Amino acid sequence: MESLNEIKRDTLGALLEQGKRPDGRGMHDYRKINLQPGILQNPEGSAIASIGKSQVMAGIKFDVAKPFPDRPTEGVLSTSADLLPLASHLFETGPPSDESIELARVVDRGIRSANIIDLNSFYIEEEKVLALYIDLFILDHDGNLIDTAALAAMSALLSARMPKVENGKIIRGEFTGKLPVKEKVVTCTFGKLGSKSFLDPSLDEEKGMDCRLTLATTPKHLCAAQKGGWGTVTEKDLMELLDISLDKGNELRSLLRD
Repeated sequence: MESLNEIKRDTLGALLEQGKRPDGRGMHDYRKINLQPGILQNPEGSAIASIGKSQVMAGIKFDVAKPFPDRPTEGVLSTSADLLPLASHLFETGPPSDESIELARVVDRGIRSANIIDLNSFYIEEEKVLALYIDLFILDHDGNLIDTAALAAMSALLSARMPKVENGKIIRGEFTGKLPVKEKVVTCTFGKLGSKSFLDPSLDEEKGMDCRLTLATTPKHLCAAQKGGWGTVTEKDLMELLDISLDKGNELRSLLRD
């Protein structure tokens, strides 16, 4: 750990012991959240989400693809994340980093595990299915990119339109209605330092914390979880944070428009 991060860790630990956070928030409070669905014309769906100063744009595109051999009648769902260098001095150009791969996979896992999209309805004909691509672009990074990206992706999916398909091809610019989405999936990410946990870690808090826990939920259940960092999370911690994530998840879902 760099010397600066050690200082941030000591400072953060001292504040947490007093029940405080650097920006004055409560332990389980989000920063200000903004959502702008349908902000792009060309994609089938789009949105920009911001939590604090972190900002992520999501775009939805459909294409015709070959199904996976073990799922010949099931459509394809794929999520990618681009950590743009303009968003942070921490990001560099080049092939996908470990951070971008993890971000995309965590967002994808929540959506996929909840089965909110019927991929079997994407079947066109033998060896042809629709592929749904969720592209995430990090515009500004000030911590907790996972929740910001997941919120942008969910908002974009809710705004997405189903393309018209004729003779095994997509008719660009023509649509058959909205993409059917069964539930709204959101993630709640907690930082942990020692025995103290806190929701929506800022970038400074991320540099000082021991580990991160992300819980993806629908209104009714937990559908995915991901831990990052070297710290530990006990069973008691997990159950307490699950209750909080279900409650806070409902607050996030209230911001999502069908």
